[in-house]
Amino acid sequence: MSQSSSESLEPDTEERAKPRWAERLQKFNRNGASKNEEAPASDDDLLTEYYKKFKGEACVDQYRSIPKFYTKPPKDDDVLQQKLREDARAAFLQRRSSELMDNDELQKLWSILEEKHTPPEAGDEQMISFSDFMKLQEQVSDKCRSFLTATVFAKLLRDDPFGRISVTQLFSYIMRKVWLQQTRIGLSLFDVQGLGYLKESDLENYILELIPTLPQLNCLEESFYSFYVCTAVRKFFFFLDPMRTGRIKIQDILACGFLDDLLELRDEELSKETQENNWFSAPSALKVYGQYLSLDTDHNGMLNKEELLKYGTGTLTEVFVDRVFQECLTYDGEVDYKTYLDFVLAMENRKEPQALQYLFRLVDIEGGYLSGFSLKYFFRGIQDQMKKHGHDPVKFEDVKDEIFDMVKPKDPLKITLQDLINSGQGETVISILIDLDGFWNYENREVLLAETPQV
Repeated sequence: MSQSSSESLEPDTEERAKPRWAERLQKFNRNGASKNEEAPASDDDLLTEYYKKFKGEACVDQYRSIPKFYTKPPKDDDVLQQKLREDARAAFLQRRSSELMDNDELQKLWSILEEKHTPPEAGDEQMISFSDFMKLQEQVSDKCRSFLTATVFAKLLRDDPFGRISVTQLFSYIMRKVWLQQTRIGLSLFDVQGLGYLKESDLENYILELIPTLPQLNCLEESFYSFYVCTAVRKFFFFLDPMRTGRIKIQDILACGFLDDLLELRDEELSKETQENNWFSAPSALKVYGQYLSLDTDHNGMLNKEELLKYGTGTLTEVFVDRVFQECLTYDGEVDYKTYLDFVLAMENRKEPQALQYLFRLVDIEGGYLSGFSLKYFFRGIQDQMKKHGHDPVKFEDVKDEIFDMVKPKDPLKITLQDLINSGQGETVISILIDLDGFWNYENREVLLAETPQV
């Protein structure tokens, strides 16, 4: 039995005792013997082969290398790269401009729409059905076909019982789209770095070149152009760049209504009332600049505290004007025309969030909120004004309670900028704290409302 046992264990012992080089030699021989035999393809091999056939190119492990998707703009001192970039952008924008419909093509489109409208008319408006709408693609130019899609038709569809859209609305939609694209290209020409935004100097150059194309500005003398450009640009930057980054996205310029107001000046028959309400009109710009000159009593081109106190009806409080000079950019204790424009835009648009942000920064002396202390600090200026005009000052506690009741802040002891905006009472609260006239208008609101004629 022992002999058989030793014999059965002997092969195992030899297998275990086999050196590693012998194992490798055996493996090599086995592989060599079968190298001419075709091994079955694995799933991965088959997938790779099919992918190559489908793409018609060698498969690359793209996940191992992320493609470059951003290239830094050339440095300012790299003149050759800067020039190459400018020329490439100009060629690109010129090509995009040539792809837009011109006036002749728009006029031809209008003639086709009038001819191919679908009866009956809806009042005085011509309508067009979807089937006739799609047939227009065969008669219009390639530039126009991108506007004649089912998506556009659905956007303009209203309550017509026959499922039609207005021909006038369709044409206005196309004209608006073409105008936006033309304006975007025009603005992009002044985007020196090609990053999609305009700096203050870029927008100034755009408006300066725009002035000769606006008939309503023909009355301006050339010597006033720089002041007009400054006046116009400040409105864009005040409302579209409240964080004072020094640049505005071109998309934001197109999305706001300021360009519409500016280009409205192309209308030679613009009414006097419309011009007075348009910040960009010649009468409005001359009025703002004239007020600045009238405040500048020492004729040094700047405004000091005493001069700014006379702004409007002269009822701003001294403590508020002191804060203006503490928070805003000054030159030897005086403000220039640009700073004055920001001040005017804030005072004339107190309902707007950007104006409230500007004014809140002036009345914020505690770091992000108004407490009872802040309200008392500024209302004391109103009380001083009342004494100066021979009136008994109103008790602060009554005013404070009314302010908190109006705003209803999240924190019952603190009013934040967001609280003012959310309440819709920001204009009233700020006026109560900085302007005696604003306070009197609030105190006598019921009387003023009763005297207002009912329409």
